Amino acid sequence: MKDLRKYYSIPATAEDIYIALTNPVTIQLWTGEPAVMSTEPGSEFSLWDGSITGRNIEFQPGTKLVQQWYFGEQPEESIVTIILHPKGEGTSVELIHTNIPDEDFDDIADGWNNSYFGSLREFYRD
Repeated sequence: MKDLRKYYSIPATAEDIYIALTNPVTIQLWTGEPAVMSTEPGSEFSLWDGSITGRNIEFQPGTKLVQQWYFGEQPEESIVTIILHPKGEGTSVELIHTNIPDEDFDDIADGWNNSYFGSLREFYRD
């Protein structure tokens, strides 16, 4: 199991990014795929038309979200924490993803960089 911690600079306010990460309509706008999302702790979510699934744990509007991501029959919980730090005209997004299975680590890291935060950054550049 491996952990990943990275920072991403997004040219949008923390409030806008929080909505983009938690509102299913907005998620579909920047991912191009259907999404199931609720800010109700304990609710299940699905991103990229089911490619990413899990359970929502905690929400602090405009600041933080915590999710458990599912990886098959993995015994340990893989926890994703996203913390939004306002910085100048944009936001520094802190990502902490724990307990990533070794065999999935490179794909997950690439996904965060390119598909997830790469797509979100492009969405706000337009």
